[in-house]
Amino acid sequence: MAQPPPPPPPPPPEQPSPAPEQQGGSIAINGRQQKARWLWIGRPFEPPQQLWLPLEVLENQLGIASRSSSEGSLELDWFGQELKLPTSAQRSLEDEVAVDVARLFQALGVDVRQQGSQLILELARPQLLNVRSSTPGPIRRVVLDLSGPAVSGRDAGGLSVDLLSRKDQLTQLQALGLKSQQAGPSLSLNPLSGSLTRVFSLGSPARLVIEWPAPEGASGGGSRGSGEAAPIDPRLQALLGKEVQWDRLVRQGVRINAVRIDPRSSTLQLRPLVRPGSMEGLSSLVQLANQQQAWVAINGGYFNRVRRLPLGALKTDGRWLSGPILNRGVAAWSDRALPRFGRLQLTEWIVGPGGQRLPVSNVNSGYVQRGISRYNADWGPSYRALSGSETGLLLQAGSVRQLFGVAELEAGVPLRGDDLLLVARGGTILPWTTGERLQLETRASNELGLAPHVIGGGPLLLLGGQIVLNGAAENFSASFLSQGAPRTVLARDDQQVWLITLEGTQDSGPSLGETALLLQQLGLRDAVNLDGGSSTGLVLGGSLQVKGRGVAGSVHNGVGLVP
Repeated sequence: MAQPPPPPPPPPPEQPSPAPEQQGGSIAINGRQQKARWLWIGRPFEPPQQLWLPLEVLENQLGIASRSSSEGSLELDWFGQELKLPTSAQRSLEDEVAVDVARLFQALGVDVRQQGSQLILELARPQLLNVRSSTPGPIRRVVLDLSGPAVSGRDAGGLSVDLLSRKDQLTQLQALGLKSQQAGPSLSLNPLSGSLTRVFSLGSPARLVIEWPAPEGASGGGSRGSGEAAPIDPRLQALLGKEVQWDRLVRQGVRINAVRIDPRSSTLQLRPLVRPGSMEGLSSLVQLANQQQAWVAINGGYFNRVRRLPLGALKTDGRWLSGPILNRGVAAWSDRALPRFGRLQLTEWIVGPGGQRLPVSNVNSGYVQRGISRYNADWGPSYRALSGSETGLLLQAGSVRQLFGVAELEAGVPLRGDDLLLVARGGTILPWTTGERLQLETRASNELGLAPHVIGGGPLLLLGGQIVLNGAAENFSASFLSQGAPRTVLARDDQQVWLITLEGTQDSGPSLGETALLLQQLGLRDAVNLDGGSSTGLVLGGSLQVKGRGVAGSVHNGVGLVP
């Protein structure tokens, strides 16, 4: 008897369709609007499965604290809620590092929704319950006890917190050294002396902790609310239109601010601007300008926002605080001279006994790659591993004094005086041992590397009046070259150095090609692009005149005019 045919195989399981994606270029945080990219993964009228926002927005406009590890992972902390993010959970949204904060927002009750191309973020404003202060010392600390989590935003040297307060609490804050003003639903806080150095939150119960240096002697002087534009220093006002020219133009839908001087005759001189003490850390451009007594300042070169470390050339008074990378564009100059422009590489070798030579890839740099990098005290008081499985050795007076393994570099190695630390990454072996003598050989690819002051960015835009934009030669991606964004540029003509910002009046801003063409049309001879996007800023006499995306972003370094 014939057997019945076997049953047909079951149909293959249906593959779930990928979640829809929506993105836009504007965010409203408790009603305050700013330009910033966002990516929503999930249905638009349901809570997002993923919500990607720029790290700069999270830190500076919401008040979320972040810490990074040597492997590049990131830990966010907001009112006791922690979110750990490996490097695989970080991505780029155009020119910004972004992370997924859907779970963090859900845990703290942040309402998120879309409105066209705008993302709406809202968090209920808590009540200020109590104000406490630590014992006076080198650091002044004020703790705000809150009825719940709050949005807090940094702007210049101050802070704005979305909360509700009473008049007696404002008086108490003033007595503790914080000028306070309740403007509608937001409380602005500015130290009566100095600038805020650290702000962080704690949970269970909700608290906001504010720190700044205690003034020497009695506190005094005034400070404006964080939402107000400070007046331009009258000392700079007296020079405007004379030895300092400030041009404000609109060309082809681009708003251009340009400050220019002749450094050969001006009482102001061009200088790189860096935070004192260490290459690790960020600050507002206003803080940076004030610390270095710069009357005019623009933001400088690129940096790793997660690690808060420099990515490119930074040299001042003959010392490489951070070496050039990837043959990128730089400006280099001596005192009372116009800057020169070009692409720059620094080639270094460590020569051991018997003539063995190994190349050094980078100098005092946050740019991590396989090979050997070197660090000295210009990096800061210590070096802490930037990647996994690093080894190192310490040179003193040309001799190997100490060898370091992974654990020691993770913990941190002090850098003093003329110490030179060699760090090997990616399986590279340092073949020397204690007592052996080593020699460092250094050679710059051109004379720009010999100048006492160098600032790097890239790409190079103009040389000799000709457009020389070549992203591939400087290891920039095609998408980076084509995207529009606020721009910062250092340039020159035949007589003056120009500090320039460019912003779109109706869109996100010019592409690099459009930027180069605009500068050429202005009659400029040489120009290099610096960091842009949310970093773009211009400070005139202590007043922040340009904010790249409508808010004061954090920067690593800058370029300024110093008396």
